[in-house]
Amino acid sequence: QVQLVESGGGLVQAGNSLSLSCAASGRTFSSYAMGWFRQAPGKEREFVAAISRWSGFTTYYADPVKGRFTISRDNAKNTVYLQMNSLKPEDTAVYYCAAQPTGVKDLRLGVNNYWGQGTQVTVSS
Repeated sequence: QVQLVESGGGLVQAGNSLSLSCAASGRTFSSYAMGWFRQAPGKEREFVAAISRWSGFTTYYADPVKGRFTISRDNAKNTVYLQMNSLKPEDTAVYYCAAQPTGVKDLRLGVNNYWGQGTQVTVSS
């Protein structure tokens, strides 16, 4: 089992950048695929980005964030990051960190993931 704690959310103007962090408990962090989801008011939670287990060699992004967001992981620090550049008002949402021991495919489905409590990101126009 793993516990996740997000940090780094806040209010930012459109066009600016923000970096989110997710610290995980446990000694098996590297064996989890990690990812980020977001939920805007009145909308369902949606996939944002994911990174594969172990070395994190493979990354995946939702189309709306490709080229603007970058996911990375530091297994020595049990932490996954989401660097968000060129932010837009439509990026406003609560961002959730997710972990999945069975891999990225299951993580992206959002089923049986471990979840953090979420961090608010607000982008003003």
